[in-house]
Formats: sequence, structure tokens, C-alpha cells
Amino acid sequence: MQKILIIFNREPYDNTDVTWNGLRLAETLRKNGQEVRIFLMNDAVDMARDACKPPEGYDQNLTQMLKNLIAIGVPVKVCGTCMARCGIFKNQPYFDGAEKSTMGALSEWVVDSEKVLTF
Repeated sequence: MQKILIIFNREPYDNTDVTWNGLRLAETLRKNGQEVRIFLMNDAVDMARDACKPPEGYDQNLTQMLKNLIAIGVPVKVCGTCMARCGIFKNQPYFDGAEKSTMGALSEWVVDSEKVLTF
């Protein structure tokens, strides 16, 4: 089993499927027995807010996908500085399971991971 860290940076619904594909990869890696960890920073912090909803016509709920990963034991940390500075839902609450974190914690995860992926 490898430790794999996935860092999300992008606004969840940015007219691409980048974030959706990253979440799909996280789920697949987990199903294949890998230890997956997720860190949200920059505008990706919105993904951990219930206020973040799919735009009309988008058929995937990224927030629910993240909640599903948390429910199966994937740890999710959210950059504490970015929580107040980034995203279109600034100052909206975060759902349970999304842990407020720090750059120091991210650096520890990076050092402790066999692979680091960014989306």
C-alpha cells in the first residue's frame, strides 16, 4: 500500500472536469487499496462547503463525492488561511470531516507520501 496525497487547487466548478477526475481517481485508488489523503487549498476549499452546489446542467456533485470519500476514511484537510481568503463562498461554514489545517501539516503529508498529485 502506498500513501498518495492529492492536492486540489482549482475552483470546483470551473467549466472543466479536472476536479471531478481528481475525485474519481481518489476513489479508484482507495478501492485499489492505496492510502489516499486529500488537501484542499486556494479556491478548492469551496468543495468542503455545503453552500457549493453544482451549476445547472452539471451532472456531478463534487461536494457529495468529497463527503463520500470522507465517509470511507479518506482524511481531508483544508488550508486554514485559504478558508478565509479563497473561494466564492468565503466565510461559509465547512462540513464535518473537512479538517482545518496548516501549511506545516501539508508539508508533513508531502514528506510522508510516496506520490503527490495536484489538480
